Amino acid sequence: MQKQALISVSDKTNLLPFAQFLQAHKYKILSTGGTFKFLQDNGVEVTEVKDVTQFPEILDGRVKTLHPAIHGGILARRSDDKHMDTLREHQINPIDIVVVNLYPFFEKLNTGLSEAEMIEFIDIGGPSMLRSSAKNFQDVTVITEVEDYALVEKEIKENGETSLATRKKFAAKVFNLTSAYDAAISTYLSDSIEEEFPKYLETAYEKQMDLRYGENPHQKAAYYVDKIKSGAMKDFVYLQGKELSFNNIRDMDLAYKVVAEFEETCCCAVKHSTPCGVAIGDTVAEVYEKTYACDPMSIFGGIVAFNKEVDEKTARELVKIFLEIVIAPAFTEDALEVFKQKKNLRIIQVKHPVSDKQSYVKVDGGLLVQSSDHQFSNTFDIVTKVEPTKKQMTDLIFAQKIVKWVKSNAIVVATNGQAYGIGGGQTNRIWAAQQAIERAKEKVNEGLVLASDAFFPFRDVVDYAAENGIQAIIQPGGSVKDEDSIEACNEHQIPMVFTGMRHFMH
Repeated sequence: MQKQALISVSDKTNLLPFAQFLQAHKYKILSTGGTFKFLQDNGVEVTEVKDVTQFPEILDGRVKTLHPAIHGGILARRSDDKHMDTLREHQINPIDIVVVNLYPFFEKLNTGLSEAEMIEFIDIGGPSMLRSSAKNFQDVTVITEVEDYALVEKEIKENGETSLATRKKFAAKVFNLTSAYDAAISTYLSDSIEEEFPKYLETAYEKQMDLRYGENPHQKAAYYVDKIKSGAMKDFVYLQGKELSFNNIRDMDLAYKVVAEFEETCCCAVKHSTPCGVAIGDTVAEVYEKTYACDPMSIFGGIVAFNKEVDEKTARELVKIFLEIVIAPAFTEDALEVFKQKKNLRIIQVKHPVSDKQSYVKVDGGLLVQSSDHQFSNTFDIVTKVEPTKKQMTDLIFAQKIVKWVKSNAIVVATNGQAYGIGGGQTNRIWAAQQAIERAKEKVNEGLVLASDAFFPFRDVVDYAAENGIQAIIQPGGSVKDEDSIEACNEHQIPMVFTGMRHFMH
């Protein structure tokens, strides 16, 4: 029997030379719709699928390849005499190569199409042919990526057919693709009925790049982007610098989430997944200067994020020290010219807002899933006899927005829209407080306020804060010993505010 290849693709990159190669190697080519016309117009001898099935395309093209003449030709086991007898009985020819792209459901997500329009981009025939071909990889070569044409050509030239190892590899690619494709559809439909935690967790992530290594050089790593949802770390523009690492991307994510908390112009510096400086102000130059002042040592080799366009003046300050990354929604042309003097400095432009709805933590044999911590308390319960001043309240809210992004136990000490001391990742809350307060006192001794990510189990934090000049405190409250902390504040005549919302970040 003459070998057959079925081709139905939306991506026609390098398709013509590949089809011509198959034709030269005596493959009969079957096709549908736009692919059929493309091949025919370019001089490739091609047979339309409806001429094989003896049945026209119906239902606006929804049904064209769903037919025994197609799937029988794909699924028949060549080593099974009964299968081959059945093909001969029904005059069905085996199909040896299947080349299929899916309808662009991924690409149409988040483009504003109506539900009815999106439904029409759910491919049925394509996945069916791919899955049938992949199931029968012992006999059928299934191709889903343009990059794989070259390997198929090479093996056919050398051996007359593809190797079993290649067919099996391509089959695995099919199920990898269709599982992500189905996940995208499932998530799209689930979103419309607000099913936050479905029975099965759908994932559809596409590898964006291989990374040099993971957290450490002996660990392999890659970066995947969400094919379903948007987000700040998806489709960012890489303007200059050396390639990104695993730790770079994780720290970029944190730094940008911090600045996204603020409407005001904001800068955040991150080092080893921990904010080491945050400030708000009127200009990007001002907020960078204030951020740098928080911890001039830790910012060295760190990542700096802004929520506003970076100008030339700020760029000139940024290049004075060694930084790994500067990330912002925009850069002036003059700023980009300044950055060119530091060729290894990575400049990243963010295109999308922070929008993750869920966060994941992998454990051995499982996955923890939770809604993302985008909330912020608008309830401020003043629990002490002394009330905070308007300025203190402004500083308390500022500090509380930062402490949310510091590893627990977390304390932030701030004043005038500037963090001066950040203590995090401690197993004891008093240690975090001591760390933050000591760092802050090195720079300023008046007007300091303190924010905690969780309640005080004892009065020790209040006592230490008062002894070291802290003027006001904000915390969630909720401890069985809240009264001890309230009493301590009253003794020291320090106002304390409860928010009723903790922000652990482990």
